[in-house]
Amino acid sequence: MNLPFSSELWMMPVIVGVIALFLYFVANSLLKNLLSRIRTSIVDSGVPFRILLLPLRLQFILIGITGVVHYVKMPGEVKELVVHALSIASIVVLAWLLLRGFAFVESLIHLKYKGAGMGNIEARRVATNVSLIRKILNVLVTILAISAVLMTFDTVRQIGLSILASAGLATVVMGFAAQRSLQTLIAGVQIAITQPVRLDDVVVVDNETGRVEEITLTYVVMRLWDQRRIIVPITWFIDRPFQNWTRNSTELTGAVMLPVGYGMPVEVIRAELERIVTSHPLWDRRVVRLEVTNAVHEYVELRALVSASNSADLWTLRCYVREKLIEFLRHVGTESPEDDSGDAGPDEFSVH
Repeated sequence: MNLPFSSELWMMPVIVGVIALFLYFVANSLLKNLLSRIRTSIVDSGVPFRILLLPLRLQFILIGITGVVHYVKMPGEVKELVVHALSIASIVVLAWLLLRGFAFVESLIHLKYKGAGMGNIEARRVATNVSLIRKILNVLVTILAISAVLMTFDTVRQIGLSILASAGLATVVMGFAAQRSLQTLIAGVQIAITQPVRLDDVVVVDNETGRVEEITLTYVVMRLWDQRRIIVPITWFIDRPFQNWTRNSTELTGAVMLPVGYGMPVEVIRAELERIVTSHPLWDRRVVRLEVTNAVHEYVELRALVSASNSADLWTLRCYVREKLIEFLRHVGTESPEDDSGDAGPDEFSVH
C-alpha cells in the first residue's frame, strides 16, 4: 500500500472544499458590492436582479476550482475525472445563467417601456416580441447545453460521428414525422415577427371573445369574461381568420339595437340618447348617433351607436344605454296621446 499516495488522495477533497469555500465568499462579496451600486437604478425599480446571483456565484466558483485543479498534483485518472465533472458543471451553470439572463433582460425592457410612458399598442408589441424571443432563445440554449454535455463524452462523440455518416435517410424520416411540430414552431416564430395577435389583445376566435393572456411557441391562452381560459393552437392565427379588436387601437364603437313601434318619435329618442351618453363617464366623446336601420310591418329598428376607449368600457356603456333607453321608451309610450279613433293600440308605442 502506497501511504503517501493515499494521503494525497484523501487530502484532495479537503483542499478543493477549502478553495471552493474561499471562492464562494469572494464571489459573494463582489456580487454584493455590485448589487449595492446598482440597487437604486435597477433593484429598487422592481427588476428581479437577484435571479442572477446564484448562477453567477456558482460560475465564479467553478472557474476558480478549474484553475486550481490544473496546478494541484493528483493521479492522472482522478484529475481527468475531476476536470470532466467540472466541465459538465460549468456548461450546466452557464446555460442556467443564460436562461436567467434572458429573463432579467426581458424585465429590464418592460421596465424601460413602462417608465418611458409608451402607448398601449407599442407596449404590447414590445412585450410580445420580447416574450417570444426569450422563449426561442431558451429552447436554443437548452439544446446547445445538452449537446455540449454529451459531446464531452468520447463514446457519445464517436457514436455521433457514426450516426452522422448515415443520417440522410433518418433526417428525411424524422422530417416527415415531425412535420406538424416543425410547422407549429415556425408559426410561433412567424407570430413573433408579423404579430397578427399580441399580448393583451382582445380577439374573437370561433365565436369566443377574450383577451390574450399568454403567447408561447405552440399555443395562445385567451382569458374570457367569466375567467375561463381557452387554449388555441398557434397555427390557428396563421391559417384561419379571426377578429382582433385592438390591432391598431383599443378604441371601439358598439351598437344597441332597439325595435320600436311606428309611433315613437325618433328625434326625441335621439336627443335622449345624447343626454344619456354625454352624462356617462365611460363615453370617450367620439361617437353617439341614432339611426333607423330597418322598417318592417310590425316595427321600426333603431340602432344607437356609442364609443368607448376599450372593449370593457364599451360593454358597460352599451348595457347602460340599453337599460336607460328602454326605460325612456316605456315612459314615452305610457304618456303618448291616443289618436281620434281612440284605438291607438299597444303595438304602436311598445318596445319589442
